[in-house]
Amino acid sequence: MTENGPPRPPVPPTPSTPPPAPPPGNGPLELRVARRLLWIGGAFYPLENVVRVYTFVLRPRRAEAVRLFARRLAGLMLASLLVLLLGELGAFGRPSYDSYGNESGPGGLQVFVWLVIVGILVYSFVEMMTVVGAASHLTLAIETNGASTALVAGSPEQLHRLVHQLAHAVEHPDSELLERVGSLPIGNPGNYYFGDVVNMYGGTGNRGIQR
Repeated sequence: MTENGPPRPPVPPTPSTPPPAPPPGNGPLELRVARRLLWIGGAFYPLENVVRVYTFVLRPRRAEAVRLFARRLAGLMLASLLVLLLGELGAFGRPSYDSYGNESGPGGLQVFVWLVIVGILVYSFVEMMTVVGAASHLTLAIETNGASTALVAGSPEQLHRLVHQLAHAVEHPDSELLERVGSLPIGNPGNYYFGDVVNMYGGTGNRGIQR
């Protein structure tokens, strides 16, 4: 006995190759050029406003983080000595006593000050280790003639290729481009070096670069 009815649509074949892996970073983001506009995720930049496209390594400010922790540690040590001195002079009030009338510890105000000092020390150490342990990232930067700069992540081959593709798009108004890039997995941008780094040795009358 056969079953009558409309023919079933063919089952699509199972792809033999897995989909490409997403680019490095928190992405992926869509980088697209169309109608003289550069779209990166949900933000757009007119191509005529793009003044520079380049790649650089975004490095954490590790040395600055260590120096900042050292300065804070020195300040906390001075504060601890001051607390000890004021405690000996009785500036924090009477110490606490147990049920037998023996002195059992510092007063409540002194304990609170010690907790504040320890809390600042722990916070400063965690903040330093967050910067010291952060990774460097190869980054594509797209600067405009205003104050905006777009930063995206990706593989070295992809980012270097995008520099040439975006340069071509700026020169050719009818160009179109579509790429998947990654967003940068960084927390506080102030913990990283941005822009150009110039090492200058010797000489007189040196002037900075004005942009």
